[in-house]
Amino acid sequence: MAAPDGKYAWTATVGEKGQIVIPKQARDLFGIKPGDTLLLLGDEEQGIAIPRKEAFNGLFNKAFDTNNKKAKN
Repeated sequence: MAAPDGKYAWTATVGEKGQIVIPKQARDLFGIKPGDTLLLLGDEEQGIAIPRKEAFNGLFNKAFDTNNKKAKN
């Protein structure tokens, strides 16, 4: 069965120290380089998600309202 366009699946093995290696094709596709910080999101029912690094900035900006600073009264 072929995957829909833009959809991918890879596997990674967890090492003894709990580390995983992100497959090269995934690193290349998403521009992940050594030293990058990734955001891991977990849901006990649905599992773990690792969104693109740009999502971290958007989430940070939403959480701390950095794009729309309001004056303190």
